This record gives sequence, C-alpha cells and structure tokens, in this order.
Amino acid sequence: MSDKKDRLNELRIDRADPSSTGTSPGLALGVIALLLVVGGGAFWWFRAQGQVPEVRVASVETLNTNPAAESVLDATGYVTARRRATVSSKVTGKIVEVLIEEGMSVREGQVLARLDNSTASRLLALAEAELGAATSALAENEVRLAEAELNLDRARRLVESNVASQSDLDSAQAEVDSIKARLDVGREQIAVAERTIEVRRQELEDTIIRSPFDGIVVTKNAQPGEMISPVSAGGGFTRTGIGTVVDMESLEIEVDVNEAYINRVASGQKVSATLDAYPDWKIPATVITPVPTADRQKATVRVRIGFDGLDPRILPDMGIKVSFLDASPPPAPVEDTGPLWRVSSRAVRQDGDVSFVFVYNGGTLERRAINVVEERDGQTILNAGVQAGEQVVVEGPEDLVDGAPVKLSE
Repeated sequence: MSDKKDRLNELRIDRADPSSTGTSPGLALGVIALLLVVGGGAFWWFRAQGQVPEVRVASVETLNTNPAAESVLDATGYVTARRRATVSSKVTGKIVEVLIEEGMSVREGQVLARLDNSTASRLLALAEAELGAATSALAENEVRLAEAELNLDRARRLVESNVASQSDLDSAQAEVDSIKARLDVGREQIAVAERTIEVRRQELEDTIIRSPFDGIVVTKNAQPGEMISPVSAGGGFTRTGIGTVVDMESLEIEVDVNEAYINRVASGQKVSATLDAYPDWKIPATVITPVPTADRQKATVRVRIGFDGLDPRILPDMGIKVSFLDASPPPAPVEDTGPLWRVSSRAVRQDGDVSFVFVYNGGTLERRAINVVEERDGQTILNAGVQAGEQVVVEGPEDLVDGAPVKLSE
C-alpha cells in the first residue's frame, strides 16, 4: 500500500517549482504585452496610411493698395450674355437629325440640325427639269428662225424677179418676226427657271439649321421626329427652337442701382465683382455704361459692367455682387507700404502669439509664418509669408502639421 502511495507522490506536480512548466508567468505576460503593443501600432500605422486628410484651399490674391480705390456703392446682379440665341428654322418642318448636346462648342455656320427635305429636293428637281425644257424649246426656235430667214431671203429674190407676190414676202417676214419673239420669250422663260432653281435651292438649304455665331450650347430643346416652326403654332407639340447658343466672349454683368445713388456710377469706373459661387475670388471689371432709362416701378437704373478678363468659371445667369470703386485722386501722397496680399480669414491659424497658414504644395503642406496687417469683411490682409497665386488651406483637420500629406476634397 505504501509503494502505491509513493508512486502517486512521484506523479504529483509541485506548483512552486518553476522548472515544472518550463516558462515563468512573468515572462509569458511580458510576451503578451509586447505582442499587443506591436499589433496595435501596426493597426494604427496601416490605418493612417489609408486615410489622408482632406482639405479645402483658396488662392492668395494681391490687394489693390491704391487708397483711392474704395467702394462707394455696392449692388447685386447677374452675369448675362450680350449674344445669346435660341436657334430655330426659317420654315416649318419635321426634325430628322439633331447634332448638338448641352456644353458642346460650336462654330459659326456649323450644322446643328436637319429637317425633312424630301419636298424641297423634289421641287428643286422639278425646277431643274423646267429649265431643261425651256432650254430645249429655245434651241428649237433658233433652228426654226434660221429656216424662216432662208425662206425670207428666197421670197425676196422671187419678188425681185416678179415670180412671187408681195404677200408671199410679207408672210415670210412675219414668220421670221414671230420666231424671234418666241426666242425672246424662251430666253425669259430660261431666266425665270434659273431664278426658280435658286429659290428651290434656298428652300433646300433652309432645312439645314446652322449656328449663327461661335459659342456654347446651353440648352437642347428638340428631338428627331418633332415638328419645328419659326412661329408658335398655338399648341404644345410644335417646337420653336432647336437649342440655345451663348457666345461666352460676350459675358458681362447687369445690376440694378437705386436711382438715388446712380450719381456715384460713371462709364469707365472700376468695379470689384464677386460671384456668389466663389466668394473668395475678386474679379476686376469696368463699367460699360449706365443704361439711359429708369424703371419707374422699382426706381432703379440698369448698369452694364464688363469683365476685364474672362474665366471659364464665369457662367451666364450666375448671381454676382459688385462694388463700385472710388476713382477720385487721394487728398495727399500716401507712403508706399509695399505689396499686400489678401487671404480668407478661415486660413489663418494661431500658435500662441504666432499667426501662420498652411500652404498647399503638390499634395503636402508647408507651414508659413505670416504678418497680419488687418482683418476686414472675412478677409485677412498680409504683407509677408505668402505670394499671390499660392493656395492656402481654409478647411481641414485641426491637427495638421508641416509636411503632412493631404488631398483636396471633392
């Protein structure tokens, strides 16, 4: 019995003996903690690699440092096109082909659509056949005239020989005169047939609708199979236009100015314009002319303003705000303070007493210290740290750092 008990004691594991398990508990816990740290770091590193911060940027603009160029009047209006046409046809017909889409650039004379020309082409063929018949009749009468003149000459000799009577000579002369008259009529018929052919060709050409000038198609109003007419047919099934073409080179601004302040506006006056779609973009413009009439209902005067330079971002019917600038000379010479730049106040960040911006540079950020001159109307005026045309971050995470990779938000 004691032998069995001794053998069982030999099989029992002593928990106090580290050599019985081969690994200490402290070492195992250390290995597990190390694995957690390494795994967590790898997880966050890979996550950071897959998520590049998105930012919005705005351009740095040069500030007009002329102290006289201050706003004397503000107004709102719209971008308009001086050359804008809803292209239609000269004749009523069925559309068989439309060759335009919205946004397409077209040239003057380019074909925009075609109408059914089956009737016009057949009328042209008929006019050409009538011309051929008139030409053949003229040729026949020319042959008859030659024969009649021979008979007249023969009759004249016979009368001189007292072989034929005077009446025979008169008959021969009348035949010659009659054929000459028919020749004159035949020539007139040929001229009429040629004019008819010109008309039929024009009618055939009128079935082709062309662009009246260079521009951009902004609307497409008709499809093949529909009827089109140059005038309204009084129903909803006849189109009055194929599409609308706008000459983008003719864009300008129209604003309504209260007639009480129209004395502050003059032709040639400088204007600063801001599109509602791009509030940080100041567009230089010039007054073309105040339209010499007033609206008695609204007590306003319409003013035409021309852009100093066009840009693809400027589109017809966009809302726009304008500031008419004071062009009077300054009362006294002003010291030149050097160039100034304007950025959105949203781009300016603070690090203690230091003001700075993040400049977007091809996918990475560059932190720039700046010198703020003043703030006005949501804009910050600077005289150091940036250059005109550079792009600065106006929206993005708060934890951006110098050299960080970023991407522009859609």
